[in-house]
Amino acid sequence: MAGRDDPGPEPTIRFARSGDRTVAWAAVGSGPPLVVGGWWMGHLELLWALPDFRRFIVALAAHHTVVRYDRPGSGLSPGVADLSLDGEVAALTDVVTALDAGPVTLLGASSGGPVATALAARRPDLVDRLLLYGTYADGSAIAPAALREQLVGLVRAHWGLGSHVLADLFLPGADEEDRRTFARFQRASATADDAAASLAATYAFDVTDELARVGAPTLVVHRRDDRAIPVVLGRAIAAAVPDAGFVALDGTDHFPWRGDADAVLRAFSAFLPGGAVAAPTGTLSERELEVLRLVARGLADREIARRLGLSPHTVHRHLANVRGKLGLPSRAAAAAYATRHHLLE
Repeated sequence: MAGRDDPGPEPTIRFARSGDRTVAWAAVGSGPPLVVGGWWMGHLELLWALPDFRRFIVALAAHHTVVRYDRPGSGLSPGVADLSLDGEVAALTDVVTALDAGPVTLLGASSGGPVATALAARRPDLVDRLLLYGTYADGSAIAPAALREQLVGLVRAHWGLGSHVLADLFLPGADEEDRRTFARFQRASATADDAAASLAATYAFDVTDELARVGAPTLVVHRRDDRAIPVVLGRAIAAAVPDAGFVALDGTDHFPWRGDADAVLRAFSAFLPGGAVAAPTGTLSERELEVLRLVARGLADREIARRLGLSPHTVHRHLANVRGKLGLPSRAAAAAYATRHHLLE
């Protein structure tokens, strides 16, 4: 997660106001609006600073206007948090209506799923289609009550340790540095009390009775071995929403921008109104991206090694990893890929 040289525009922060409620939101890209529901914890600027997250959003933004927001009382949104389901739906409604773009596509991931689902059921005039990822209908089904209470209590009593436990749960495939980075992000995004209250609220969400009222075309995507939210909960949503589709992907990571992000984007692409999304590089490390760019500029392994302070063997290994992750048959194909996807800019 180190570094911030990812391609793509910087989002502009705006504010939607309704009564005494103010919601900070940001849009990037162009095309049909794709509104991303709020996570249990978030911060518009801090999340954008995470390269994996940023690459994922930039890929979506190639053919869509991707809209993100901070819930009132969190991130850049002022005020007091209303963590009830109705409060969450009201904040999402404010953002959708502020766009003044007619019905939109909602992407509800993780704890944003029940909120997006509830809005689709209650306000069909605002939702053109519903895309759900790694989510659930009833928060009490995520884990036994004792385990849920234990985790909320740990976050409230020892946020330092709690943030690391959550990083292990959400990012099981990450290395230690990535987990530490995400733990720091969580602590910078919320106080211990706010994080605990938000986590408890996500467990309290229940939209089971609203699933049958969702009339918008719906696709549910879930990783088979998601450790944070079991795949059976995603499958249950697809079974209850009329005519919903379900796509199960390999992987253990909870967040869609982690692990095989390409597979997630391909699944999204087949459903989204804007068609194909940009080919991402989210599966590559920062060092692999550096090597790929230099290969595309025509440098040999020894030249790249001198420039980056590595051995030629290490450079060769990084390039092999790049080719393997992106499914490229040769060095020339890797160079062409970098040029085609504007990685030299």
